[in-house]
Amino acid sequence: MVLVAGSAFAQVTAQPAGEKLAPYYPTPDSIVRKMLDFGQLKAGERMFDLGSGDGRIVIMAARDFQADSTGVELDTDLYLASEAKIKKLGLQKLARIIHGDIMTQDYSSAKLITVYLLPESNIKARPILEAQLKKGTRVVAHDFGIGGWTPVKTVTIADDGEGRSHTLYLYIR
Repeated sequence: MVLVAGSAFAQVTAQPAGEKLAPYYPTPDSIVRKMLDFGQLKAGERMFDLGSGDGRIVIMAARDFQADSTGVELDTDLYLASEAKIKKLGLQKLARIIHGDIMTQDYSSAKLITVYLLPESNIKARPILEAQLKKGTRVVAHDFGIGGWTPVKTVTIADDGEGRSHTLYLYIR
């Protein structure tokens, strides 16, 4: 029995294969809310956060918007911390983190995608999103647009005390 539990733990905490597409740089909570509002997230909608870091977007989407929220995070420590916070907050029915590579997931059920990746990473993810997202799916990119796509709306948010402004890009597939 101990061997099985040990094996399961090793599987959960092993670093999945995949390329790290951005450094961990958490989005301020005020910007998280603006991203979800900007993307017009509604209760019950399915949303994905690509490169979910500490899970703050997934958690806010579940807790404050009652959305079915999924994050995808490659980093083992961030994945474990996110899952622990989701459990502590009792949000397991609405929030989850996939420990994996954003380039190998199925996003076809999404109504909203949020992303805070580097410009070249957005370009790498673009073909997967183009192939999988249904007509009308909304995509909100933070600070870096998605090369080759034209946003339907862009907003620049003045310095919120962090020492810099933020730009959000809204795309509708």
